[in-house]
Amino acid sequence: MGELAAPVAAVRLAVREALRSAALDHDALVIVACSGGPDSLALAAATSFVAPRLGLRAGLVTVDHGLQAGSSERAAQVVEWATTAGLAPAAMLAVDATPRGDGPEAAARTARYAGLVAAAKREHAAAVLLGHTREDQAETVLLALARGAGSRGLSGMPARREIDGVAFLRPLLDVARSDTAAACAELDLVPWADPHNVDPRFARSRVRAALPLLEELLGAGVVANLARTAGLVATDSAALDGWAADAAIAADDDGSLHVPYLSGLPAAVRTRVLRTFALRLGAPAGALAATHIAALDALVADWHGQGPVALPGGILVVRRDGRLVQIIDESVHEIARRVAGGRTRNARPSATDSNVE
Repeated sequence: MGELAAPVAAVRLAVREALRSAALDHDALVIVACSGGPDSLALAAATSFVAPRLGLRAGLVTVDHGLQAGSSERAAQVVEWATTAGLAPAAMLAVDATPRGDGPEAAARTARYAGLVAAAKREHAAAVLLGHTREDQAETVLLALARGAGSRGLSGMPARREIDGVAFLRPLLDVARSDTAAACAELDLVPWADPHNVDPRFARSRVRAALPLLEELLGAGVVANLARTAGLVATDSAALDGWAADAAIAADDDGSLHVPYLSGLPAAVRTRVLRTFALRLGAPAGALAATHIAALDALVADWHGQGPVALPGGILVVRRDGRLVQIIDESVHEIARRVAGGRTRNARPSATDSNVE
């Protein structure tokens, strides 16, 4: 038996470490989300090898967004390969990726994750594995920088997250894209080249095209350094989130927030408490922007008698008697009069401070 090629070993090791860290029950099912591209194909091949050796079962789901000619045929080919690789269940999932007030990238991502969550629940899977690599992480950090995002955005994609009770794992965040391509070549796998990955209409595609230039200008380690930065920021952000969670409990005043307590908090903690407060009131997370939080923070740190702050979802927050409270006892006509008179501080969305993957 010949020596195992380094790229194949790198991908398998990453999958093994991720599955072990997940501490899954014996005979649990993990599902690989596989588009047929080199990253997810290498991930699927590695998972089919590693999972049984850890006492786990491995399956596969490929999502057909219906955005390109022949997409259903390519998805069927991925399922056919999966069955020969011992991945079961293996299924194709068609989703509706029609934009509804958002861009095509966001619409496809939303539809994809919703479909993967549904598939995982249907199969009682313990986790879904995603094929994002070190380069994907670096691209995410650059996009966050371009948006002016805060630490939540600069944290990049987490190695593990839960969506509606389903665990999503990203084993390859420290594996180079060149290794996944080389692993496919070593295993005689023929990946699909998604033309959207090089389509300049999409921001991520433009960033992807710029990475080689950044490496030429700043050195070969720039991608790894960007990915490592995401990990460092994520660690700091998690600590601040923990502090803010405790502070939110301490600041709570029968559903409102106690302003004197908030005033004594560092801005990084205070704004996290305010974001949690806005979400608890019902503001949609996807529409809640940094400017909304800044307007709330001004009620605490820059108070000069300003009127209510308008949040997404038709929510109004005002400072009264040393507390931040939601307006629920004023007539619609009175609120409308204040808005028309310019007394309500309307925060307009700009750069969000959230994970886009």
